[in-house]
Amino acid sequence: MNQSRALKLNTKEYVAGPVVYWMSRDQRVEDNWALLYAQKLATDYKVPLLVVFNLSPYFLGGNQRNYMFKVEGLQSVEKKLTALAIPFWITIDTTDKETSRHILEFCEAHKAGAFVTDFSPLRIQRTWLDSIRTKITVPMYGVDAHNIVPCWISSPKQEFAAYTFRPKIHKLLPTYLEEFPKVKKHKISYTGTIPHIDWKKIMAEREEVASGHVSPFKGGEDEANKHLNHFLQSVLPYYGRDRNDPNLDAQSNLSPYLHYGHISAARIVREVVALVGKPIEIILSDQKNKAKVDIKSELLFENHAAAYLEELIVRRELSDNFCFYNPHYDTVDGFPDWAKKSHATHRKNPREFIYTQKQFEHAKTHDTLWNACQLQMVKTGKMHGYMRMYWAKKILEWT
Repeated sequence: MNQSRALKLNTKEYVAGPVVYWMSRDQRVEDNWALLYAQKLATDYKVPLLVVFNLSPYFLGGNQRNYMFKVEGLQSVEKKLTALAIPFWITIDTTDKETSRHILEFCEAHKAGAFVTDFSPLRIQRTWLDSIRTKITVPMYGVDAHNIVPCWISSPKQEFAAYTFRPKIHKLLPTYLEEFPKVKKHKISYTGTIPHIDWKKIMAEREEVASGHVSPFKGGEDEANKHLNHFLQSVLPYYGRDRNDPNLDAQSNLSPYLHYGHISAARIVREVVALVGKPIEIILSDQKNKAKVDIKSELLFENHAAAYLEELIVRRELSDNFCFYNPHYDTVDGFPDWAKKSHATHRKNPREFIYTQKQFEHAKTHDTLWNACQLQMVKTGKMHGYMRMYWAKKILEWT
């Protein structure tokens, strides 16, 4: 493993005890650099490896669809870890403020000797880690298993746009797209008690999910790989031409799985590159000219792949860069100056239509296209990528 994927988050040194991996952003077993790093530490120290996930049933206001998708993924994680002789625990919050306390209590109860967790650029996860860091007495590591290039490596500062970020990350891709080693069956067994995870009880934490599945997307690594295989064989050959047509099912449908870490972006890239049969440098070369090709034309397969990799790598990892380096990423203060000026200039413009939150929620606007976007989100939990910007901009205009 490239050691620059990991950051040591305190100055403590290892003495004794098992390695604890707090799985958070990357909820999978395969292709997970954080889990691999934790196992390497545990193997070197000749100690057990323990994995814990802290579940918040109402995390950030998530609905039953989010919760069920996440729990399905965690069931897959437990099954795969059990086969590898790695015990898995779940702790459950009643509020988001309990997370750091639960993780600290877990480490103390199991006499942890080292602590590893997933990197996240978001404030809430960084606040949890700050709280843990002030109290934990063992070495603590953060590993970026979500981005292909670690966020702090791809750029040391906030990038203004994709055109400034693109050459930096393209240059680093060959270094960071190495093949993943397999997680091995852990040789040092944990001798303590491993509580049974009652999945029915966990599902019942959200009463409304007990009645059945409410999403066309089922969570877990295996489901993510099914979607990937379908995309590679049936959608990618036409992606550059058809992706922006919301009447066609011409997107990867992998964003739910990427969001919850059920699949690695690096694995997707490696599979795309293998299918094209050319080095990634060749696929991505002269992207500027490729982007000018009429999307309605029959593009070369290589161009379709380049269009997809632009979204998966540059645009996706640019969002982590923004959140990591801009402390105001979720407020108007995080707007660039030109956007602040434009917003201030036009905020009092007369609105032809004004809608309430309830009208938006129930798709009761005059605009059938906007209503269709909203209904797709309500019914499936996912909105066509090309329509999201339109949907969001109209909310600003109609309030």
